[in-house]
Amino acid sequence: MTAGPELAVTGSTGQLGAMVARLLAQAGSPQRLLVRDAGRAPALPDAAPVVFTYSDPELARESLDGVKTLFMVSAAEAEDRLQQHYTFVDAAAAAGVRHIVYTSFFGAAPDATFTLARDHFATEQRIKSSGMDYTFLRDNFYMDFLPLLAGEDGVIRGPAGDGVMAAVARADIARSAVTVLREPDLHVRRSYNLTGPEDISLARAAEILTAGTGRTISFHNETLEEAYASRASYGAPPWQVDAWVSTYTAIAAGEMAGPTSAVHELTGREPLGLAQFLAEAHRL
Repeated sequence: MTAGPELAVTGSTGQLGAMVARLLAQAGSPQRLLVRDAGRAPALPDAAPVVFTYSDPELARESLDGVKTLFMVSAAEAEDRLQQHYTFVDAAAAAGVRHIVYTSFFGAAPDATFTLARDHFATEQRIKSSGMDYTFLRDNFYMDFLPLLAGEDGVIRGPAGDGVMAAVARADIARSAVTVLREPDLHVRRSYNLTGPEDISLARAAEILTAGTGRTISFHNETLEEAYASRASYGAPPWQVDAWVSTYTAIAAGEMAGPTSAVHELTGREPLGLAQFLAEAHRL
């Protein structure tokens, strides 16, 4: 048996999970940090590292013994990620986890344009059928990624057209997650579409990035053929390239549009806009 806190957090060696773990520690919530390498777990008060992997059902079940509430950050992108999710969800149910809080994706659906949003939907369905209580945090496009989209020449390239998205900062997702994790019974069988405060196109994002970073950023609307050709040099497998390209085509299709009040509802504060996000990042 694995003795430890009844709240378990995955992903604490990554960016979102680390934010959540830090905020929980600051709030005085004991937690079990599920990690592949105990030596990489963040050193936080009342936080006990426990080794697990998504794909090892026995190890996962053992690591979750005694856990009541589980924060499940989606696994790293991989061709078998959905199977990893299924294995871990089944292990959580077998271990007696009562409530799972899963980081899903905005617009998750079996026919979503963004290919990985289909996997998120399938994971949601697996969780729903598991018998556990659940809360889904359906995150829009990460605002944190926007400065990284521009190449060395300062151009963001992709077939997004004039489509818009309600990009959300990781910090707002983390704050929202902590609200749910600290009082999960208030959020049973709820799905929250987490967004920023406004819809922005990539052309508009480029203007804000130019003003906020000191780089000259622009947006080039690629055709589908250009998008696949420009990414061929990376040598990535077809499923990965499809995911990259469909991020932009989902924006073009309007599937990432529509700001919500969910962040404010959960945290009591307005979500960060891109200009404010850049200003805060610059001060760090």
